Amino acid sequence: MRIQRTPVSTLDKLDRHILDLLQRDGRMSMTDLADAVGLTVTPCIERVRRLERDGVIAGYHARVSPEALDAGLLVFVEISMSSKSDRTFDDFRREILCIPQVQECHLVSGDFDYLVKARIKEISQYRNLLGDILLRLPGVTQTKSCVVMEEIKETLFIAAQK
Repeated sequence: MRIQRTPVSTLDKLDRHILDLLQRDGRMSMTDLADAVGLTVTPCIERVRRLERDGVIAGYHARVSPEALDAGLLVFVEISMSSKSDRTFDDFRREILCIPQVQECHLVSGDFDYLVKARIKEISQYRNLLGDILLRLPGVTQTKSCVVMEEIKETLFIAAQK
């Protein structure tokens, strides 16, 4: 099933307010949400369902403490590829999706090709992730790593620009 994306320009002030509140508390009851945005419950539910159906609301998630799952060490890895062919990128993409420690992977412009965010337990596991997994991915020629010393801000919140 293909999700229909709603252009941002079609989101009105109430939609943006709903998105702001749900990002802050995805478990908010529809009654509380309706009260907060000045609607009755039924039209509020209809708006939320439309936002979900149109792909504006992509899902609801529990935010889990990385330390609780022995994944307190955060690393970012810049990855350079041997070639810029579609096949090389496709092969890399297929493999990186299967690595459970990798939380995010982005194809970027600049001095390297991919930026990877991974969470692991400790630095010895990072040596394994880098040497035995990431450096063996199709097309990878070089990596540069940053180990996070302190997390200042990490959020999934996106400001609903007005």
